[in-house]
Amino acid sequence: MIKNISILGSTGSIGTQALNVADNLGLNVCALTACSNIKTLEDQVRKYRPALAVVYDENKACEFKKNINDTDTKVMCGMEGLVAAATISSAQLVLNSVVGMVGLEPTISAANAKKNIALANKEALVVGGKLVIDAVKNNGVKLLPVDSEHSAIFQCLQGMPDKKALKKLILTASGGPFFGKRVDELKNVTLEQALNHPNWSMGAKITIDSATMMNKGLEIIEAKWLFDMPEDKIDVVVHRESIVHSLIEYCDNSIIAQLGLPDMRIPIQYAVTYPQRFPSPVGELDLTQICKLTFDKPDYQTFKCLNACKKALSMGGVATAIVNGANEIANELFRNKKISFLDIGELVSSSLDEVENFEPECVDDVLKADNMARKYVLSKI
Repeated sequence: MIKNISILGSTGSIGTQALNVADNLGLNVCALTACSNIKTLEDQVRKYRPALAVVYDENKACEFKKNINDTDTKVMCGMEGLVAAATISSAQLVLNSVVGMVGLEPTISAANAKKNIALANKEALVVGGKLVIDAVKNNGVKLLPVDSEHSAIFQCLQGMPDKKALKKLILTASGGPFFGKRVDELKNVTLEQALNHPNWSMGAKITIDSATMMNKGLEIIEAKWLFDMPEDKIDVVVHRESIVHSLIEYCDNSIIAQLGLPDMRIPIQYAVTYPQRFPSPVGELDLTQICKLTFDKPDYQTFKCLNACKKALSMGGVATAIVNGANEIANELFRNKKISFLDIGELVSSSLDEVENFEPECVDDVLKADNMARKYVLSKI
């Protein structure tokens, strides 16, 4: 098992749980990063004494540096800092849990620095899947999924005899707070209602993505790259209880599922300790207490982001970067109460028709597509 870990996005939901896992396993934390939450990051630095701490927000970084000037921790900021944390020499594993496409460059940099990567930043694969996978393959490093759904599939695949035996991937979705609602029932959805997830505790951006089901669309794209599967072999089922985290179907039509309580520390720990397993701080699953498990088809008509992501995947090029960029800015606008909940799906869907698609050759091409998508959304409001 590894001894040293670097955690990008340490103050967020995944990052704080990753630190809990590190405590449980007795790992040394050599680098920590945050976007702007310098109070929590300071507490973490004083506890873990990392060699490097990064604040992405340059203005906040200056304040943070003054706050911890009595420690030996080096402080950096911006993308340069994120890349430094992703490539720090002492790290044996880089856990990337930053939110948004800002995670792309650190992911590629970590791979190029021969670091194994535990990936919770799905947008890195969504916007630059081929670039990331090429870097991983070229450098012979491991790319280990942290998302509960992809970790579940990864765990189920451990018993697969060969790739030919695999027929289908089945991602489960909680359905978010609006499962069963129709378009006319969602016209006046409030931010507070959209943030009220029934099962998971996540950051605001991801929680809104779950409410629009954009999160599941992004996961379809991520699954394509992680497991080298075409989009027509990736299904989604709504599973309200969030106990079955995902499934795989073999060619003989047998289905293997991974089950557990809805607690991210299980997939985080498996990525950190793979291929070994250790006792975790998560409670046991008692199926007699759960009593029943339900499964439903997703509503592609109401939740347009799902279709947009599938369409983008079939289009190829930078289409997936376009829908991601459109969603990131639309999601932010909704959280700032500038647009309605339904506007998110409309803007993400229309971005595919209005923003130029082309084949990317480098990270700058992905950034260009992302920028065009954001400009398109802003022009519509």
